[in-house]
Amino acid sequence: MPAPFCDVPLSAALRRAVAELGFEEMTPIQVAALPPLLAGRDVSGRADTGTGKTVAFSLPLLQALELGFRRVQGLVLCPTRELAMQVTADLRALGKRTAGLRVVPVVGGQPGALQAKTLAEGAHVVVGTPGRTLDHLRRGTLDLSAVRVLVLDEADRMLELGFGDDMAAIRAFLPADRQTALFSATFPEAITQLSAGWQRDAVHVEVEKRAPTIDAHAAIVENKLAALDQLLRALQPSAALVFCNFKRVVAETAVALQRAGFAAAALHGDLEQVDRDRVLASFRNGSVRVLVATDVAARGLDVDGLPLVVNFELPARPEDYVHRVGRTGRAGREGQAWALVTASEERKVPEGVLRATLPAPGPEAGPLASGWATLWLGAGRRDKLRPGDVLGALTGDCGLDGADVGKFEILDRWAFVAVSSRVVGAALRGLAKHGVKGKRLRVEQVVVTR
Repeated sequence: MPAPFCDVPLSAALRRAVAELGFEEMTPIQVAALPPLLAGRDVSGRADTGTGKTVAFSLPLLQALELGFRRVQGLVLCPTRELAMQVTADLRALGKRTAGLRVVPVVGGQPGALQAKTLAEGAHVVVGTPGRTLDHLRRGTLDLSAVRVLVLDEADRMLELGFGDDMAAIRAFLPADRQTALFSATFPEAITQLSAGWQRDAVHVEVEKRAPTIDAHAAIVENKLAALDQLLRALQPSAALVFCNFKRVVAETAVALQRAGFAAAALHGDLEQVDRDRVLASFRNGSVRVLVATDVAARGLDVDGLPLVVNFELPARPEDYVHRVGRTGRAGREGQAWALVTASEERKVPEGVLRATLPAPGPEAGPLASGWATLWLGAGRRDKLRPGDVLGALTGDCGLDGADVGKFEILDRWAFVAVSSRVVGAALRGLAKHGVKGKRLRVEQVVVTR
């Protein structure tokens, strides 16, 4: 029997936000985890990516906050910047009807002084990576003494990335009388020990692995760049995520695709945060259709309906392959995963992945171009910028049709909006001249060349 969200005992503000986000029926992990979490119990949960676990821990966390008390009451630790920013966005979306809620991300790649200033202004929830969170704790710019709810999200990945010592140090700053939720895609002995040390009488919840919705294939090829070009032209996916193992290969592959006419971009650890935000926003809104990335994007990157993942290089560990291809086939949607391997690499193909011949593109199949361009706006949530304000400026002062405006993404200090490539010049000129609601702001077209 389906379990509707309307049966969950939530506050009126959270209930309204859930309804506005279109959540009607709970996923299995939400059915299992929400009741004990809402009852204040510690919970350890095994759940794959894309199963709805973020909502499962976010709703109880938000419900536990005392909003009139502007101190950090909730802490979510994540393994990567991308996941931390995604969780921040999800918490803000679920808390959009909760007046006065402040959710602050604390991650690397951003100025620590600016984060300290934001924290000094008060926050209810902090979402952070272990390294940057510990840095603020040691500097005295973050106080966790009032934390009521702690979430360890993708705990297995945090241990894999070597954050065990940082997490242990953070634990010393937390009150013992707290609720702790721990979620992990796997439960090896190290995670069992972590749960025993951090949690009290935890309820363990686990969901059945989802039925496979991913068609996984491996093609034996001689020239990987030529094979990737052929595959993308043949399948014509709305978007594709291409994984490489090294930054150099990521950059070279993205440049080769761009020269062939593909709307492609690179994502790797050397990018500054503003450049990472530009790339990810462009990929999410469709102005970039092929994202070439290292494993920094394997977790935390949430793109609705991503239809294709390509392993340009296979990872060393089978679990990393699973994380990569898990970016597609999410929430019951179908997806495809292809691995491009040379004859000498065939032994690295994971068990169960079928060998197949690359599909051939039709005579009219061109590169994956895009009809969208992304604009960067030098104002964000801290400046009270709202999507409706930008939409009004574009369709009013700039004279754009509503159909020429695509997806918005409002971050703390800047924002992104997709506009039709046909009218990007008019949008740039109009926003530069008129601003938004009469307020001038910097505006640039995002040009991704790396």
